[in-house]
Amino acid sequence: MTTLSPTGPTGIATSAPTTGIAADLTNVVRSEWTKFRSVRSTYWTLIASVVVTVGLSAAICAGFEHGASQEDKQTTDLVQLTLTGAFLSQLLIGVLGVLVITSEYGTGMIRTTLTAVPRRWLVLAGKAIVFAVVVLVVSTAMAFAAFLVGQAILSQSLSVSLSESGGYRAVTGAGLYLTVVGLFGLGIGTIIRHTAGAISALVGVLLVLMIVVSLLPSSLNDHIWRYLPSNAGSAIMKTRPDSSTMAPWNGFALFCGYTAATLVVGAILMGRRDA
Repeated sequence: MTTLSPTGPTGIATSAPTTGIAADLTNVVRSEWTKFRSVRSTYWTLIASVVVTVGLSAAICAGFEHGASQEDKQTTDLVQLTLTGAFLSQLLIGVLGVLVITSEYGTGMIRTTLTAVPRRWLVLAGKAIVFAVVVLVVSTAMAFAAFLVGQAILSQSLSVSLSESGGYRAVTGAGLYLTVVGLFGLGIGTIIRHTAGAISALVGVLLVLMIVVSLLPSSLNDHIWRYLPSNAGSAIMKTRPDSSTMAPWNGFALFCGYTAATLVVGAILMGRRDA
């Protein structure tokens, strides 16, 4: 099957083969994978995320082991404690998600990309697939590393097993949460298109919004706090009941909903706006 393509060099419409969506998406994924792995910032950001996640978790576990009271040791969510570094590395992963799209807008390369792929939403889908697969593998691996290092630092009386109290769900959930944070950054970057603005918006939604809500009267705070994106999503890393957050999978599902909404809006705007 053929279709009329945009005008060629002579200004006359030319005929080009049309492939199916699956074939087009496969080609886009290959292209996006080449872009993703050829940029140095990808490697440095992922390495920094691993160092922050494992290193900060180890430091916090060491401080907790030597400085916490006996009561704190009995009531603290020890699995979540070993994953504390993930709360800081979420910013690195989120920024990487922003850069996946805004770097192309900044250099103007996005024009070439969108010219080569008339179905613009496929570009965003390809970027999301490549990003999600890579980050899920890396973030899950570093979450397990952080847990194992943290457990090695904690005393025998404080150590917990992955098989008890939702430990396995919490650790794998850390990888899932970081991956969705990155996709959230990708969605925001697609909507705003400017790196600085998108990063500011990401930090505002994930962190500043929490500070603002915490300053509200308790009557409002109690109703809003659990539904904030970062609070809802990070609930999956908890192994003990917490009245201030949603149930683990419910909270994570809500955060996935927020992320899906940003990606859909980004895809719509990408299709309607000039590159």
